[in-house]
Amino acid sequence: MHERERHRIILSAVQEKPVITIQDIAELTEASEATIRRDIAALHVQGKLRRVRGGAEAVHPAQLAPLAGRHFHVSESENADKKRAIAREAVALCEEGDAIIINGGTTTFQMVHFLASRRLQVMTNSFAIAEHLVKNSKSSVTVPGGAIYREQSIILSPFDNDVTRNFYGKRMFMGSQGVGPFGVMESDALIIQGEQKLINQADELVLLVDSTKFSRRSSLILCPLGRVTTIITDDGISDADRRMVEEAGVQLIVAKVQDKRRDSASVA
Repeated sequence: MHERERHRIILSAVQEKPVITIQDIAELTEASEATIRRDIAALHVQGKLRRVRGGAEAVHPAQLAPLAGRHFHVSESENADKKRAIAREAVALCEEGDAIIINGGTTTFQMVHFLASRRLQVMTNSFAIAEHLVKNSKSSVTVPGGAIYREQSIILSPFDNDVTRNFYGKRMFMGSQGVGPFGVMESDALIIQGEQKLINQADELVLLVDSTKFSRRSSLILCPLGRVTTIITDDGISDADRRMVEEAGVQLIVAKVQDKRRDSASVA
């Protein structure tokens, strides 16, 4: 990872906790602890954070309590090829003029690249998705009222009186922290509250999850698996997970992930 990218992740991470340790940052950036110490020292000299024993703290701590879960920019690069293939299949379900809801997340964000030429009516609680669609598409974009959580690039409100209840979507596209027999799982109660409001405004719920999400678990359940209309995942899904989805009566779409190594070999 480039130094500039590490610095951006570090500065984002120190806004999440009163103090973040060198070990925590090393795990986020997949860099050595020695490298992180140098990064913290450099950012300290620049006045962008405070170096403390064993870690760093923010110069200006965030006013909002942080959400559980990984940072948007950290998760964005994880399984990127799978997420892009899944997003392509999701956009293939959309027809010109459709009203859709797109929940915030790094897999759903990949949909923006395939929506550029479409003219849709989009409701999204993702600041990143809204910004990209406004700049790079013909679609109309609606966002709910609320606070912007920078780390997850998501807009959330604890109140019911936002524009969510005035928008109807043919489909809602969303990701999740995990999927299992008990249902769709998330990591934060405030995220679940926002997602449940959006789910109620759509006829169909389409879940976009890469195959690794079937082995992940969380203590919070958003909805039972039977509430989901369609699951789109990649071709790494196991036979057992296929059966689980089918037995729940959920349509399964498997996106084929391009094998870059094979393609490179064929070009050579």
